[in-house]
Amino acid sequence: MQPQVVQQGLQLSFYCHQRARHNGSLVFEWLLQQARHLGIGGGSVFRATAGFGRHGVLHQEQFFDLADDLPVKVEFLLHEEQAQTLLEAVQSSGVDVLYVRIPVSFAVLGKL
Repeated sequence: MQPQVVQQGLQLSFYCHQRARHNGSLVFEWLLQQARHLGIGGGSVFRATAGFGRHGVLHQEQFFDLADDLPVKVEFLLHEEQAQTLLEAVQSSGVDVLYVRIPVSFAVLGKL
């Protein structure tokens, strides 16, 4: 087993509603496509089961209404330069989305 290489970077998370759109695409899909286009190695989308945002409207998954407009988080682990490039692309496109930047350490465990 090789020793792990711990890297310093950022966790960049974007928050939007599941059905939010930008130029005809779902915002979370658009974010993943932009990241992929920029050569970023990966990203993930997480859907909430309940939540409320800046407007105070509660959204929650219910048995008969699974298509509610629930919050989603799109998350990336990036180096500083990658995060800045992605943020610039999102800002210049005028996407309406909240983001959070958190300094992190990350590494891959196991076989590469």
